[in-house]
Amino acid sequence: MEEPFRISTAPENPAHTVPIEEPVVDDNNGKQKHNAPHLSLWELFVLFLGFGINAWGGAVAQIALIQDALVKERKWITPETFKRVYAVYQILPGPEAAELCCYFGYLSRGRVGALVAGIAFILPGFLAMLLFSYIYVVFGLSNKYFLASFKALQPIVAAMVLRAVHKIGEETMVNHETGILDRKILAFAVLAGLNTAVNINFFISLAVFGLATAAFGSTSKYGKVTGYGILLLAYAAGITYIAIKGLPSISALGLGVARTPDIGHLSALGLVAGAFSFGGAYTSIPFVVQEAVVIGGWISQKVFLDGVALANVLPAPTVIFSTFVGFWGGYVGYGSNVGYGFAGAIVTTIGMFVPCFSFTIIGHNFFDSLVHRKSISSFLDGVSGSVVGIIAVTAVQLFHSSIVSAVSPLPGAKIDIQTASVNAVSSLMLYFLTLAVLYSFKDKTTNAVVVVVGAIAGQFLYLDNGGF
Repeated sequence: MEEPFRISTAPENPAHTVPIEEPVVDDNNGKQKHNAPHLSLWELFVLFLGFGINAWGGAVAQIALIQDALVKERKWITPETFKRVYAVYQILPGPEAAELCCYFGYLSRGRVGALVAGIAFILPGFLAMLLFSYIYVVFGLSNKYFLASFKALQPIVAAMVLRAVHKIGEETMVNHETGILDRKILAFAVLAGLNTAVNINFFISLAVFGLATAAFGSTSKYGKVTGYGILLLAYAAGITYIAIKGLPSISALGLGVARTPDIGHLSALGLVAGAFSFGGAYTSIPFVVQEAVVIGGWISQKVFLDGVALANVLPAPTVIFSTFVGFWGGYVGYGSNVGYGFAGAIVTTIGMFVPCFSFTIIGHNFFDSLVHRKSISSFLDGVSGSVVGIIAVTAVQLFHSSIVSAVSPLPGAKIDIQTASVNAVSSLMLYFLTLAVLYSFKDKTTNAVVVVVGAIAGQFLYLDNGGF
């Protein structure tokens, strides 16, 4: 999971300014200014394509790359303006690196520039994932060496998700003004996790805890009363429902937007996941798992984890796993048709990135003013905290799935109890070793190195013990 990004605030003053149609606010002096040159669309595309080709190491490395080139070297905006702009995209859903590319493209060539810059940035990773998805589906599923490596990646990715819970929690549960743990957000994260465990719909939890946080953060004298009232009514309604009809089925957790993997539903899946990716790529995982794995049933937990593993070794935002999910969905949804696999990958990826592109194309200044309103920022804090609890439950489920995968043979094959036990121990070892590495090393290449080493380890751990 990507580290929280720290922004350099060393003063660097631009030499000149160029007004734009919808200018950015410079926090130093309140003037509306920037220094972005009026590049041709081709020049803009090539510039951000270069960022995409070099986008290794997750969000931290990607954002540092963009900041170094456009803020420190080319001085398109001041570090103070960059800090404010980045703060906006931290609050909004979507991969921040892609959003920043759209923002800088907008400074140079307006809304068309935002679209060109954003597409150029994600294009290398998208094409790479498209290629890997094709290889996985067409060649990998019948290759024992391929399968042995991916069996090792199951517990590794599960450990990455658990580490992400901690990292995202550190960011979302610390009060932005005081710098101390916000116990209210922590409590809502725990409650959201418990709600998820008993199959309460994700979006009910997000709405209730978002509204309650906004009410508690209100300056109105009735704010606390309103907050407690929202919680009381929500839980009274939930308890009444359970008393009458019993616990909801697991399918009640999601919206059911991808019950079948046709082109329309795959597009909707990407859109829903992209709209709720608060705090990083891993926050979209529970929504995709619920819609595609649990409700739809057209992709297994194992195959999904393989896609997330691939996303961690590519030069792209980690949400590029949506391309893999879309390819698989199109492929299986249309009778093992590779052409529809490519179509599914394209529409799912578009859906995933539409929200983050829209924030800049609609207007950065509008969202800047919106998220700095106390009520809106408090609501989003509650939503982000709730997502942490939801991911925590998903992390446990993925861990369980990785162990089940380790002890399960391929269809038609057999595996004895002793071999299954050895495989289970191997997966547990990989899981805890991965956690140890992720907590010990902060380098931008850590995730990619862990995935590559894990794939190699799979050849020794599972090739002769996997029921192949």
